[in-house]
Amino acid sequence: MKLEPLMTYHADLGLSAPVGEGPHGNRLIVEVTGGQFEGSRLKGRILSGGGDWLVIDRDGYGHLDVRATFLTDDGAHIYVQYYGVTQLTEAAAAALAGKGQTEFGDAYFFSQPRFETGDPRYAWLNHTMAVGQGRLRPNRVEYQVFAFAN
Repeated sequence: MKLEPLMTYHADLGLSAPVGEGPHGNRLIVEVTGGQFEGSRLKGRILSGGGDWLVIDRDGYGHLDVRATFLTDDGAHIYVQYYGVTQLTEAAAAALAGKGQTEFGDAYFFSQPRFETGDPRYAWLNHTMAVGQGRLRPNRVEYQVFAFAN
């Protein structure tokens, strides 16, 4: 088994709502306002209305809980949900504050995207296992996503 590139994408980040310290850590809800994705088999934009229900634990790691709707250039809607873990380094904190950026591999920042669609042209995504590696840019997050292949 090997990993093959599936797509790259960026999500534009909007307002955040600091819920505060709870039983699992410090929760912050971050709005996804748009974005774009592109791969060899799919291309399109990310619709507004998604978000990340992020929990930051006491060890300085963020636990991602993201939901978004992707719309392909040929009109298919794809629901994307992923969990992940990111190390909130000093550079990541600065990037989240709009004062810097991180690069792929700077810190632990991985996700497990799952896809769901009723469009037969993209039904193969319903059975695709994927992993993503992220980085932060001012007001956006970017991912390289890879799919497991036989």
